[in-house]
Amino acid sequence: MLVHLKKYVLPLKHTFSISRESHDFQDTLIVALTLNGKTGYGEATSNPYYNITVASMMAEIDALKNAIATFQFTTPEIFNAFLVSKGLSNFAVCALDLAAHDLYGKILGKPLYQIWQTNTSHYPITNYTIGLASIEKMLYKMKEMPWPIYKIKLGTEDDVAIVKELRKHTDAVFRIDANCAWSAKETIANAAILKDLGVEFLEQPLKATNWEGMEKVMHHSVLPVIADESCILEDDVEICGLHFSGINIKLTKCGGLTPALRMIKKAKELGLKVMVGCMTESTVGISAIAQLLPQLDYVDMDGALLLKEDIATGVRITDNGTVIFPAIRGSGVTMKQWNIS
Repeated sequence: MLVHLKKYVLPLKHTFSISRESHDFQDTLIVALTLNGKTGYGEATSNPYYNITVASMMAEIDALKNAIATFQFTTPEIFNAFLVSKGLSNFAVCALDLAAHDLYGKILGKPLYQIWQTNTSHYPITNYTIGLASIEKMLYKMKEMPWPIYKIKLGTEDDVAIVKELRKHTDAVFRIDANCAWSAKETIANAAILKDLGVEFLEQPLKATNWEGMEKVMHHSVLPVIADESCILEDDVEICGLHFSGINIKLTKCGGLTPALRMIKKAKELGLKVMVGCMTESTVGISAIAQLLPQLDYVDMDGALLLKEDIATGVRITDNGTVIFPAIRGSGVTMKQWNIS
């Protein structure tokens, strides 16, 4: 099995800001795995919060290229276990795991959702993310992209006022992501007001390890709370079951589709709502997420919609949130300008 790596710098339509950072470009790594004339593609973005760069991922994978070349590929799950045993970061594992799944589906001639015995007759609509900015800029983004569900990034002293102003201009469902910026007291107080403003749930309002604070929130918040930074690995699902209403799984953080499938199963056993979220990534990563749609309660897969220019084709999201699945199997990914030789 041959492995190819390529760095891309993805330009964003607008500056994207959350409570702790802003950026206009997103570095991302695309991995291609080729076997028996078929090529699968995977992706993982850089992430300063987790000290991950494209260069660091490429170095990890380059060091394992010979071992991958001689690996007897049978299923993505066995390949994932092999990668984990080699001590790669979850981000590097994710890029390889997504490529392996895309490859596997292309070899079998089936989309992944069929391999997992699910169907796409019903699935959640993705939200569209409005990054933290001035009120004028946030309103501009909403008018530019009319959408039924918005995820609003917050983390300021005027968060409730921001939501009140945005609500004047749309009837869309709001989801609030404070990215760890609130206290338990703020969360409980804000939830009471935000519920009346049409907010569906809160995502990760407290710092990731503030379990005591989240216990208070769970007892007193009138809105459901979804874990993000608190739920990275498979082992996190169990503790999140005691402190959150649901979990948001990020493929890059957990190590790809293989652990994500196990996390979904465990979360459902615990009675948790299940969401899968994205980074600001291309259609390569988004097409992998889309294969999970039949198993999800919520989804945040708008990464490619935030880009000025995409680098791949695959799953397509229409103006009303409908997902059009490609005829190509696996995750359905084709790169626009990368001829694997």
